[in-house]
This record gives sequence, structure tokens and C-alpha cells, in this order.
Amino acid sequence: MYQYVLAIHIIFVVCWMAGLFYMVRLFIYHTEAQEKPEPDRTILSKQFEIMESKLWYIITVPSMVLVLAAGITMLWLAPVWLQQPWMHIKLLFVVGLLVYHFICQNKMKQMAKGIYKWTSTQLRIWNEVATILLFAIVFLVVLKNAVNWIYGLLGLILLSIILMMAVKVYKKIRMMK
Repeated sequence: MYQYVLAIHIIFVVCWMAGLFYMVRLFIYHTEAQEKPEPDRTILSKQFEIMESKLWYIITVPSMVLVLAAGITMLWLAPVWLQQPWMHIKLLFVVGLLVYHFICQNKMKQMAKGIYKWTSTQLRIWNEVATILLFAIVFLVVLKNAVNWIYGLLGLILLSIILMMAVKVYKKIRMMK
């Protein structure tokens, strides 16, 4: 039974992450559409609102619910995992991912009301937060206690720096075009 639940968990983690990654990409395009002249701005904004809403409520939220349900089921089937220090840290990163999820939901609702608080560059950086959380969770699950926590933390910091530099380089390249 555990293996079936694990398979469901992995499948819907992929779906949830895809939804989160694409949602923020839509936010970037939606924000950049505000720089267009009318009527393009209104037409694009309405289209992005439809796309964001469908992605969120048809794929992203149901996937998150199924990830959590499968995760809780696995912990119920194998409560010994809760005695492992790496699992505590993994669950902390999962809470971070849930916070990220609900911040994205708030952003979607703000944009539907015409409120654009973040620039497209800030949204690109925000998109990398999900990448960092995904890396942390996957490495914890795969390596468990085999990883020295100091090296793991340093690796995450290095990954964060590389991703942020990539966003800055991409911005410079876009500005030159």
C-alpha cells in the first residue's frame, strides 16, 4: 500500500510544482502586459486572468491537496519517518512551499483586481524560490542522513546565488534587445 501512495505523492508533487512554476511565469507575462498600449493591455490582462484561474483551480490546488493527502497517508502508514531528523527539516521546507503557494494565490487575486506590486524582475526572482525549495526537499528525501547539514546548507546558498545571478544576467540581455 505504501508504494502506491508514494507513487501518487511523487506524481502530484510534479504536477504541483509545474503549476507553481507556470503560474509565476504567467504573472511575469501579466505584469509585462501592463506596459502595452490599450486595447492590448486589457485584452491580454483578461486572457492572463482566465489562464491563471484555470491553472490554479484545476491543476495547482488539487495537486497540492493530493500531495498533502498522500504525504499524511504515508506518515500514517510509516510513522517511524517522523522520528528521523531529516523528515523534520523536509516538513519545514514543505511548510515553506505551502507559504509560497498561498503567496502566489494572493498575487493572482491582486492582479485580478489590477494591483501589480512586483516588477517582472522581482517575479523572476520569486520563481526561483520554488526551485530552491524543490532542490532542498528532493535532496533531503533522496540523501536523508547521508548529507552533512553544513554542506547541504552551503549548497543551497550557492544554488540561490547562482539562480539570482542568472536572473540578473537575463535581465541585462533582455534590456539590450
